[in-house]
Amino acid sequence: MSASRKDHLVETAASLFEQNGYHATGIDTILATSGVAKMTLYNHFKSKEDLIVAALALRDTQFMARLDKQVQAAGELAEDRMLAIFDALETWFRSDSFQGCLFVAATHEYANRAHPIHQQAATHKRHIFEYLLNLAQDGDRFDARAIAQQLLVLYEGAISVAHALDAPIAARQARRAAKAILASH
Repeated sequence: MSASRKDHLVETAASLFEQNGYHATGIDTILATSGVAKMTLYNHFKSKEDLIVAALALRDTQFMARLDKQVQAAGELAEDRMLAIFDALETWFRSDSFQGCLFVAATHEYANRAHPIHQQAATHKRHIFEYLLNLAQDGDRFDARAIAQQLLVLYEGAISVAHALDAPIAARQARRAAKAILASH
């Protein structure tokens, strides 16, 4: 399978996992949707679980790039960039593609923290934390680690509320809370 066919397979699988969940999406559905033969799939991935890990890694890279693009457009001030995280969330929440967090779903469907899928999902959450930490370190007046931890909780909470209650406004509420936290530091 060429790299582009492999990429197509992983992208197709990621989209199906987002729509239907991991356990509910069978290999046959992935193969039929992607147009890839089973033998070809298993030449690149030992199991469906390996394909899930690859799909999560792809979505992590894509998500972080989109997030960074929106945050960088917010300007030079560290506070503006940190608040832009929540603007990016609202944009995502209001998109047709928002169906909750693929990474949170992975940690629920694969709850054992030692499982490779759970670990890959946790890696994404660490990437978000590290990104917030870097933004907070740009603001000299902030206790960067404490700010990043607090913003991560707001960020994750906004995702859960937006998905569970179909409430994109959760991003705006989290932004207001983040602004209050930043003002207190």
